[in-house]
Amino acid sequence: MKKYFKRGKLGVLAFLFFVVLSSNAQVFRGLAICGFNATQVDGDEVFGYKKYGWNVGAGVQIPFKDKWFISLENIYNRKGAYQPPRFTDSLSGEYRLILNYVEVPLLIQFEDKKTMTFGLGVSWGKLIEVKEYEHGNRVAATTLSGPYARSDWNFLGDVRFALYKRLKFNFRYAYSLGKIRTRTFNNKQEIWTRKQFNNLLTFRLIYVINEKISRKKKE
Repeated sequence: MKKYFKRGKLGVLAFLFFVVLSSNAQVFRGLAICGFNATQVDGDEVFGYKKYGWNVGAGVQIPFKDKWFISLENIYNRKGAYQPPRFTDSLSGEYRLILNYVEVPLLIQFEDKKTMTFGLGVSWGKLIEVKEYEHGNRVAATTLSGPYARSDWNFLGDVRFALYKRLKFNFRYAYSLGKIRTRTFNNKQEIWTRKQFNNLLTFRLIYVINEKISRKKKE
């Protein structure tokens, strides 16, 4: 499996190199990004977008055709799941999962009338920190060595709205393309196994650098 991830990363780099060469020296747009995620993990028997985390970083938009862009980002992305305590005894039912990634999203975007931008793409994330708590206690067996996958490929859907001058509001939906974990559950009456996937809603503010310059260049 690792060799496929390596090939995927090399493919992304080769694609970006081709885009840069074919961009005909147009001015790139820089992106300063700050926002948050509302996340859950499908398959963990905990429901709802109840875990919140930062989504911050920087990016670049590369024009390659009228109204079309390639967008590349480098972000810190916190995912996970949360369930508040449901009982008062030692088995409170509380659950908390923190998954911190360094992530590289790549999107193809279409800009409509300079007010809205629509995009689809994929991202690759490297897990850099993981913490899991059950009934308020840290799960010692959960580390970077497992059981969660170190890599997370995601499908992305992205919409951006102009707010004020160079400031944009961004909504993004992301879902894991492959499982991040397989877990077996046992409630003493039955045993079942489920695959788990990151599922998140992202809300961000994006400040665009060189936006006016790139528009003049295209005109």
